[in-house]
Amino acid sequence: MKKQTQDPFAEREAAKYENPIPSREFILELLERHERPMTREDILAELQLSNEESVEALRRRLRAMERDGQLLFTRNGYGLPNKMDLIHGRVIGHPEGFGFLVPDEGGDDLFLSSREMQLVLHGDRALAHVRGIDRRGRREGAIVEVLERRSQEITGRFFIEGGVAFVVPDNKRITLDILIPPDQQNGAQPGQIVVAQIIEPPTRKRQPIGRILEVLGEHMAPGMEIDIAIRSYGLPNEWPTAVDEEAKQFTEQVPEEAKQGREDIRHLPLVTIDGEDARDFDDAVYCEPQGKGWRLLVAIADVSAYVKPDSALDAEARERGNSVYFPERVIPMLPEVLSNGLCSINPEIDRLCMVCEMDIAPSGNMKKYRFFEGVMRSHARLTYTKVAAMLVDGDAALRQQYTALMPHLENLHALYKSLHASRVQRGAIDFDTTETRIVFGVDRKIERIIPVVRNDAHRLIEECMLMANVASADYLLSNKIPALYRVHEGPTAEKLEDLKQFLGELGLSLGGGDSPTPKHYAKLLDSIAERHDKHLIQTVLLRSLKQAVYTPHNLGHFGLAFDAYAHFTSPIRRYPDLLVHRAIKHLIHGLKVEKFRYGMQDMEALGDQCSMTERRADEATRDAVDWLKCEHMLDKVGQEFDGVIASVTSFGLFVELNDIYVEGLVHITALDSDYYHYDPASHRLIGERTRRMYRLGDPIRVLVTRVDLDDRKIDFNLASNQPDGSTVVTASEEKAAKGKRKRSRGKAKSAPKAETGKSETTKPAGKKKSRRGRR
Repeated sequence: MKKQTQDPFAEREAAKYENPIPSREFILELLERHERPMTREDILAELQLSNEESVEALRRRLRAMERDGQLLFTRNGYGLPNKMDLIHGRVIGHPEGFGFLVPDEGGDDLFLSSREMQLVLHGDRALAHVRGIDRRGRREGAIVEVLERRSQEITGRFFIEGGVAFVVPDNKRITLDILIPPDQQNGAQPGQIVVAQIIEPPTRKRQPIGRILEVLGEHMAPGMEIDIAIRSYGLPNEWPTAVDEEAKQFTEQVPEEAKQGREDIRHLPLVTIDGEDARDFDDAVYCEPQGKGWRLLVAIADVSAYVKPDSALDAEARERGNSVYFPERVIPMLPEVLSNGLCSINPEIDRLCMVCEMDIAPSGNMKKYRFFEGVMRSHARLTYTKVAAMLVDGDAALRQQYTALMPHLENLHALYKSLHASRVQRGAIDFDTTETRIVFGVDRKIERIIPVVRNDAHRLIEECMLMANVASADYLLSNKIPALYRVHEGPTAEKLEDLKQFLGELGLSLGGGDSPTPKHYAKLLDSIAERHDKHLIQTVLLRSLKQAVYTPHNLGHFGLAFDAYAHFTSPIRRYPDLLVHRAIKHLIHGLKVEKFRYGMQDMEALGDQCSMTERRADEATRDAVDWLKCEHMLDKVGQEFDGVIASVTSFGLFVELNDIYVEGLVHITALDSDYYHYDPASHRLIGERTRRMYRLGDPIRVLVTRVDLDDRKIDFNLASNQPDGSTVVTASEEKAAKGKRKRSRGKAKSAPKAETGKSETTKPAGKKKSRRGRR
């Protein structure tokens, strides 16, 4: 390899640090050139670093690179994991006890057996080597070293059994109980919800040992579900002192000096359109006719004007990754002085903003765009309900109330129609999914769960945001600046094969051969719109696609049918959007790409972090909602409900109840008396003898038999009368019937002979019935 004497990222390092040293990339390139590991002294000599500050800075950098899995420290010095055939990544636990190592550099996950999972906990970062291929064809890994212990505080229930105290983690991905010595119990009582700190990590010979840090309270206290979720999933929810200190510098109003040098658009009637219960307002829109098309402005609160790189605010926002929205409670990414103050676009108040101005053709296609820093003033805080009432229903009273804004709202509606037509033309996939909202009664108990109905106002704002996000991605891509893209890949070959097999059995087909496009998905969805089983087909189509992630490598967005897509519109609640704003600002200020403070490796790490925090937030909110739904169902044990089969597995059917939107399991052992075989490609269970089928999307009637708050599980049995008119003999009924027949046979054998005058050789009626029953 050719020796590189100059660090290509020297300018970036100089901009970031007062005492810069060679970049991570340059250190990795140095180690790549050598055929053996290098000691710290070797690296210091090679980089010609000698003063005390530089030596200490290098020590910290090497340690950070080791923690991130870029380097491995051995007895011979620092080496590259890839040269040692080692893989570094994040551990994902499974409730069944095994787990996976998700490589930081992408590629297939490593399967970790339950034995290997004895050394780590869910969320830890580790180095592993491939020990072979398991019987299912997966690469199997063995833990070499734990790089970082992420699960240091565990929330769960405290128990004492046989004189041994332990905490059962609430997060089911952590399957090891935490042992608590007698002097570390901190007054906790059995059954209480506690937070335990791990003081000794697990080994192959014993479970982790911990101490009780905090007693949260009793099991079913109001609001406990959110406190548990916050701690179980490690959501940062307290502001460090340094963040509080930085937040104190901000005032309620934008200082006049901060408005200088910005484009003044306060005269334009920009408006915010959000839900009635919205908690932050970070986007505003304005539209006017331009030629045969439109001029669209999307103004976003300029968070980057307040949250500077390397500040305590920035570090905390990066750690949180995003705001987390629980029912009636939010864990914000930024302190309230910003999220509800300076960065919230409230009406009739000056706000700093980043603006994407776009020219849209009559066809709905974007002709050109530009970005600029502005100062704006929202002219109204509107809701989706009000805007739909004015534009779609023609509500005269509301139209009169907002007379001055009606022409601009009409322009937005006309633009929406063109943007929607363009969406259909390019083949974006529209899945008809149902979002729900929980309505609470007294003591924070669920009163009802209602569906959220989308209208034209929702879709109008969505299309405007999509345009701004597409413009952002195009701007970043064309300038070749390191940035995060929102990537959504299409189906894998294996998923595609299963999907085609499933569709074939229904007489359907997906176009595109081995490389279907979003248009092919959209065309199929249109063709099934009137079918009774469209919900089933749509669910299978959705599950064939990958999960969207953040990455600096643009691979397009399959679901939206965009070649490039980034998140620009919500920096108040998503860290990737803040990074996109910083990159755009760097470019509009005319600075060189090489001087941008983030490199590709930085973006790789930030993409992984933001993807992880997004999944973490989804899991935490889902966990809290599941707890609330289980609590809601506690007094409904023994009642029957109609539902639909939402998922089919080898161990049973998950059923979602109609109008309640609560999901539970009909275990395979609770199905009518037969052996059932799982057909994964067709998403169904088939009875061996009866040939009875239970398919994804089928209507079904169930009986609530058990609710388990600890495990967030609801168990169902099949109700006797089904929606199709059939009568089901459930497993429990069959068992009861067998017991009854056995008792009948016993009575027949012991009863005295009846004086009927018949021959003694006549077979008793009871015995004949018994044989018929056995048949």
